[in-house]
Amino acid sequence: MTVKYTTDIQGNRDNMVTVTPDAEKFINGLLEKNNKVGYGIKIYFAGMACSGPQFGMSFQEKAAEGENVIKQDGFDFFCDNETMEALEPCLIEFIDDPNFGTGLTIRDPNAKGCESCGGGCH
Repeated sequence: MTVKYTTDIQGNRDNMVTVTPDAEKFINGLLEKNNKVGYGIKIYFAGMACSGPQFGMSFQEKAAEGENVIKQDGFDFFCDNETMEALEPCLIEFIDDPNFGTGLTIRDPNAKGCESCGGGCH
């Protein structure tokens, strides 16, 4: 796994975000397939669920003013401060599961699951 550090607009290193090699490979493939090589991935906070914060992702050409940048091999992640707080720490991984589909998941590796459904949604 690759551990990456965020760099805020002042150039300070922050807490870690872990990206699996399969996730990195998947994102680089998506960028190529969609003619977006050189773009990054915007991660945004999409609300709370019983299992914790939920996130969305989209292509973004470059960091907007004031956004955090998480450097990867071949691309960067971009996010605002609210999203960054919810992300740390997080694990971004590629999944290919018959029950959950194929794609990326962002999760807190320390989360224990939720109590309302018995922890099965983590």
